[in-house]
Amino acid sequence: MTETAASPARPRVAVILGGGVGTRLGLDIPKQLIKIAGKTILEHTIALLQAHPMVDQIVVMMASGHLDAVRAMVRNGGYDKVTQILEGAETRNLTSLRALEALPECSVLFHDAVRPLLSERIITECFEALDRYDAVDVAIPSADTIIEVDPQDNTIRAIPKRSLLRRGQTPQAFRASVLSAAYALATEDPEFTATDDCGVVLRYLPDVPIWVVTGEERNIKITDPIDVFLADKLFQLTSSYVPEEHTPEGYRSALDGKVVVVLGGSYGIGADIATLATEYGATVETFSRSTTNTHVERRPDLVAVADQVVAKHGRIDFVVTTAGILPRGSLLETTEETIYAATDVNYLAPVFIAQVFFPHLQRTGGSLLLFTSSSYTRGRSGYSLYSSAKAAVVNLTQALADEWAESGVRVNCVNPERTGTPMRTKAFGEEPPDSLLESRSVAKASIDVLLSDGTGHVLDLRKLDPLADPVAPLADGGV
Repeated sequence: MTETAASPARPRVAVILGGGVGTRLGLDIPKQLIKIAGKTILEHTIALLQAHPMVDQIVVMMASGHLDAVRAMVRNGGYDKVTQILEGAETRNLTSLRALEALPECSVLFHDAVRPLLSERIITECFEALDRYDAVDVAIPSADTIIEVDPQDNTIRAIPKRSLLRRGQTPQAFRASVLSAAYALATEDPEFTATDDCGVVLRYLPDVPIWVVTGEERNIKITDPIDVFLADKLFQLTSSYVPEEHTPEGYRSALDGKVVVVLGGSYGIGADIATLATEYGATVETFSRSTTNTHVERRPDLVAVADQVVAKHGRIDFVVTTAGILPRGSLLETTEETIYAATDVNYLAPVFIAQVFFPHLQRTGGSLLLFTSSSYTRGRSGYSLYSSAKAAVVNLTQALADEWAESGVRVNCVNPERTGTPMRTKAFGEEPPDSLLESRSVAKASIDVLLSDGTGHVLDLRKLDPLADPVAPLADGGV
């Protein structure tokens, strides 16, 4: 056991294990190169380690034949902590050993490339545990009863006590010299088999205690087709994407000389975004049906807006659309006029906005921000038109992030919980203020998203994280 804190001279290195080829998914590319929420699974994993302050270096172990894709990803993403990109070996353990051979003495953290929802807390606790232990695992309690079966006749041999069982995850962290010593013994054993690195330490250095950090259910490993679906939903539902906040001076520096177009900016969140951006030094142009007779669902109106702003300011850096219609009532009783109006404004307008403003945003490396509602995750009675359109906006965001990945244009979506806006008050009447998000706080988070490097994200803004608190309900109504 290590008695003293990690020396500053001993770097903290994160090794991403991406040597698998995704045979269970039936793909012709490694599963870590599948795109979810605007990025490949591998890039999500690289990004979260790049952002962690305790990670000094990143080493990527990649499947043979796909190293060039990783090099391009690292170069285009500006992931400067990535110091080595190496070819993986035939097995998980040989890949770990190959990585160890390329490392100096360090605190090393091994993480599956296909666990892109790892939290900052787990990384921190793993490295902190290495101040006291030479080996660290991550695991979660098992909610299911685990049985041991007889391999001969497939009958139950034993039922271990569930309270003592854990389901292993990654990362796993070690003092590199300790894991290297364990592998040195393992490679001399002709019967050596192991499924992870902690198993190697446990078997060949049994006197080395292995500390267990509590993992998280959302830290899933993408192995089977259903995992891709679950990960996509978790990216939508969790607050794993949190854009960087800035000081007032930082906002002014980032927005100085920038031109922001807000569609639906006459009141509510749109008006607050316009006000905040103006306060921070941006040039803001707002358009709405009530103030400028701009119909966001009409392409000619949008073309006129773009031409007017470019003629006046010479550029467009950010486009935000908060325009929306919230029809309520049974679909069977909804008029055709209402159906067309709601669909045009809530869904077709974002489509047209994306088409019209893309070339302007491409010239500035800009960003498009759309809005959805918490009702997009599950259609609700009385909100069929609104919920279905907002679900479509989320899919549009993710699809455009994929389509625009090489263009430098970012597109994201904000999903606010119930927010105090005139549209909501008109639909629901007066509600207790403490039950609603403040419009200005949503506006500030929206500006953070505009200024971020992320794309394809759905930022959830809510008072409680429903996956952290199992009794917290999803909110209705959105903006």
